Amino acid sequence: MDFSYYDKVVRGSEREDGLLIVQFLKGMVGETFSFLNYYKEIPVSYDARLVSVENDMAEFEVHEYQAKVITFEKKVLIRSHEKSPVPEDLVGEVFYVSATRKKVILSRFHYAKIRSDLRRFVRVCLDDARRPDADIHCEDDIIPATVRDISLGGVALQVNGPLGCLEVGKEVNLILKLKSVEDLSFSEIGASARVVKITEDFPSPTCILEFHAERHSQQSLAYYINQRQVEIIRELKELAV
Repeated sequence: MDFSYYDKVVRGSEREDGLLIVQFLKGMVGETFSFLNYYKEIPVSYDARLVSVENDMAEFEVHEYQAKVITFEKKVLIRSHEKSPVPEDLVGEVFYVSATRKKVILSRFHYAKIRSDLRRFVRVCLDDARRPDADIHCEDDIIPATVRDISLGGVALQVNGPLGCLEVGKEVNLILKLKSVEDLSFSEIGASARVVKITEDFPSPTCILEFHAERHSQQSLAYYINQRQVEIIRELKELAV
């Protein structure tokens, strides 16, 4: 699970926090908790019932789709329960998971603050083979890039070459070359953007931009994101794990 989804919180020490969380869970057997995971940036959140707690292991009954995503993420975000003595959310690491049995066993709990709930827009991840191209116009440079994930307000781009004049805070012009899911036609969307983060990933750096598209472009982009969201949800339902 990507740490960008949450901030780890330590109230005492990690060991003390883990013991307190397990003690809390032991008194909550039979209660329902709200689980949260992400599949290709789409939130997957269903209720999970706490079945038992033995030692530091907590067994939950979960939704089939939740179990499928947990199989990949190996962690679960648990929103703070109304009966919890502390306001923090929880993170549990996966010891066992079965989508067919709709069962997960978590351990090694710690406190967290879920940040991904604060996102203003739905974000979708693009598959490697279908990632659209983009051009970043920075001063006199045209920097080619490939879209990794995108929302109505921002995009993560894999830069296909030198960063040139790109740096955090830089104002640039962005051209997105989106391919329609249905008819495979291309449409170009232009927007003014600002560089908010650059990570030196290998083999290509990632540049994260915040942008504000014009109304017409925003409608085209919203349609594209919605179509991709439908694809991801269908893929999750059909996923065999």
